[in-house]
Amino acid sequence: MKAFYRLSYFIAIKYYVVVDMGKIRVAVAGVGNCCSALIQGIYYYRGAPDDSDIPGLLYPNFGGYRVEDIEFVAAFDVNAEKVGKDLSEAIFAYPNNTRRFAEVPRLGVTVMNAPVMDGIGRYLKDIIKLSDEPPADVAQVLKDTKADILVNYLPVGSEEAVRWYAAQALEAGCAFVNCMPVFIASDPVWAKKFEDRRIPVAGDDIQSQLGATVLHKTIVKLLEERGVRIEETYQLNVGGDTDFLNMLERERLASKEVSKTMAVQKMAGHEFPVKIGPSDYIPFLENRKICYIWIRGKHFGDTPISIDVKLSVWDAPNSAGVVIDVIRAVKIALDRGVGGPLTSISAWGFKHPPVHAPASVARQWVEEFIKGARER
Repeated sequence: MKAFYRLSYFIAIKYYVVVDMGKIRVAVAGVGNCCSALIQGIYYYRGAPDDSDIPGLLYPNFGGYRVEDIEFVAAFDVNAEKVGKDLSEAIFAYPNNTRRFAEVPRLGVTVMNAPVMDGIGRYLKDIIKLSDEPPADVAQVLKDTKADILVNYLPVGSEEAVRWYAAQALEAGCAFVNCMPVFIASDPVWAKKFEDRRIPVAGDDIQSQLGATVLHKTIVKLLEERGVRIEETYQLNVGGDTDFLNMLERERLASKEVSKTMAVQKMAGHEFPVKIGPSDYIPFLENRKICYIWIRGKHFGDTPISIDVKLSVWDAPNSAGVVIDVIRAVKIALDRGVGGPLTSISAWGFKHPPVHAPASVARQWVEEFIKGARER
């Protein structure tokens, strides 16, 4: 009898995987370095066995979906160097400067022009030539291509443009993954719009596999758990891609600084002075990012303690695996008819989620969600 139950369970699991597997149709807004790393990563790891260990992914088989199940059906940008090109070419077009670690075949997806709005800051205007192609009807394209998910990769500070793309996703009945620090999933008004339409939304502001924010918040959490009283901390970042050039325009940084600061502050049981933000643009660093973290506090006997950390990473690949997991989690939510903010995957993958949680707790939530638990 036990053998029968084991066999029945095996058949049920195999059947579940077969019926749930299928393509995840993804559209992207913003064909920059992060989009490049995402697409390269999908081709780099496609065909990986379910028992393989892929750095940066929770699982090769995520609830029945594998890396190669993600396919791209539409892409939007404003750069004349990218609009009109196949997506496989556009991800390597100027001014993209991340690592090239995979060959990407022709995808049959032509990058379309889109409204600029506030997507291009004053520093980017000097290096990006805007396309003169007519802007696409984004909502209609999402419908025509039957896109499941729209991934937002717009530049920092594109407040108006991000909200416009979120509205296009809602109009098209398409799930929305917000990788930028404009608050959609974590904003109660926008959250209710997605909940009312029973459309999933995940965000906000993607958190890298091992980036400045996740490292900073993990150190803060460790100090708190070990009884160290944190008194003040800062985090400074420099880099050489268009993201850092764009962030020289300080007025575009309000939501970015809030997102990163809250992610760190929420890990502590008390408030203390926190300063987090970019400090400069260094062109020859390309897509490399260097982060400096400093923390000062007191431990037993009010004895002073301080920590200095330097982190150096290629920025775009650092978040690509996280986005692959987010996309697959959102597709599972679509399959189950779950709408509104996805608390578990947002807590795992984003700096400013609807609900903050330590990495270990967030991962447990995601694993529970994969197994069929209701969202929190």
